[in-house]
Amino acid sequence: MKRIISVLSVCVVMLALAGCGNAKEELGLTRKPPDEFAVVKRAPLAMPPDYTLRPPQPGAPRPQEADIKEEARAVVFGASEQQEKPAPTDAESFILQQTGGDQADPTIRQAVDKETAKMEPKKKPVAERLLGWTGYGDGGEADASVVDSTAEAERLRKNVEEGKPVTEGETPTKE
Repeated sequence: MKRIISVLSVCVVMLALAGCGNAKEELGLTRKPPDEFAVVKRAPLAMPPDYTLRPPQPGAPRPQEADIKEEARAVVFGASEQQEKPAPTDAESFILQQTGGDQADPTIRQAVDKETAKMEPKKKPVAERLLGWTGYGDGGEADASVVDSTAEAERLRKNVEEGKPVTEGETPTKE
């Protein structure tokens, strides 16, 4: 009898543990497939094609860093006068001649900037810029006026008595 109770208790414990996912993994009852994202394909090792590479000289500036610094300086402060544009290739010069681009004014950007600086900046409210709403604030339409409520009620009453539409006549306002 004790033997049956012990076997039953072990079976109950095993069933309880089998229902738990972590217990299945700990007991080795589940399979773990390989993670397809963890698998990395590595390129085969290859020797560089140029065996005559010279080692860098100590203290010499790195060529790639000098270019980056110069590019950053040109972007932030504008192109320096020292740098000139490279001569156009034959194809570029042909296209420029055919389209009339070789006769373009080289100072056009400065002329446009000068004309734009003379223009008065237009400060518009956000609603007007985004939605095209106009007529409020700085001179679009006349400012709103206050309606004289007693005179308006009298006007509406007269229109109803005479059979006229309520929109007929001017709305009385207060100053």
